[in-house]
Amino acid sequence: MPISSPVSIRPIHQAEFATIDYRVMRCAFDSQNELGRLCDENIYQNDLAVRLELAGLGPVRKEVPVTITHRDFAKTYWLDLVVGDAAIYELKTESRLAAEHDAQLLNYLFLEGAYHGKLVNFRPDHVESKFINTSLTEHARKQLTVDSQRWSEPDPGSQTLRTMLLEMLEDWGGFLQLRLYTEALIHFLGGEEKVARMVPLSRDGASLGNQRFHLVGTGTAFRVTGLTEGLEQYECELRSLLDHCPLRAIQWINLGGPRIQFVTVTK
Repeated sequence: MPISSPVSIRPIHQAEFATIDYRVMRCAFDSQNELGRLCDENIYQNDLAVRLELAGLGPVRKEVPVTITHRDFAKTYWLDLVVGDAAIYELKTESRLAAEHDAQLLNYLFLEGAYHGKLVNFRPDHVESKFINTSLTEHARKQLTVDSQRWSEPDPGSQTLRTMLLEMLEDWGGFLQLRLYTEALIHFLGGEEKVARMVPLSRDGASLGNQRFHLVGTGTAFRVTGLTEGLEQYECELRSLLDHCPLRAIQWINLGGPRIQFVTVTK
């Protein structure tokens, strides 16, 4: 996979991660106890790194860059904390942890070929934390099936959309953050300034305002989702959008696990 990083992270078993984590969390609790819970994220990051180094858990690396590329597209992520070149930690200062935080750290594990990481949130009254684990290897993430039975390509942009996504899946595999695939597709379609458009919505002749869409061609938008259930309902929602705007079709790509679905939704 086309990934570059100055740090080679060593994959470790869950038992070894748990041993490291026990000491990391003691330092995290000490940090919040002394600093309180109202500091910015970088304050906790710096304080925790110092504590871990003093505890003999080094090297402790902050803001480790990880860059993923395809053709002339590149995106860099930054890992908050890597302990002993083995354990990945994502630090937060949120009211509570959310599903999007799980997905963020899981994305980092996939990119680094790691299997265990942890979210640590300093904002609640007591430090909140959550293990994020995966058994998916890079090979397993590339074992995908493609369903294009309901897909049509009325314009060159639609063909580019499907071709580029299949290339990326072959290169990167599946299960990465949806935002990554979407940003790359926008790049290959000409960039945000060319692709993003405000489209008017109306009901019974009354204007309801404009909504932002990403277009692959005149009258055709696209959406990328990662649904594992509720697909029929989501397709109904897409048709509701079409019923109230001048677009002719929405090219819908669902990356919900190992089955990749390409669907052309029309009025």
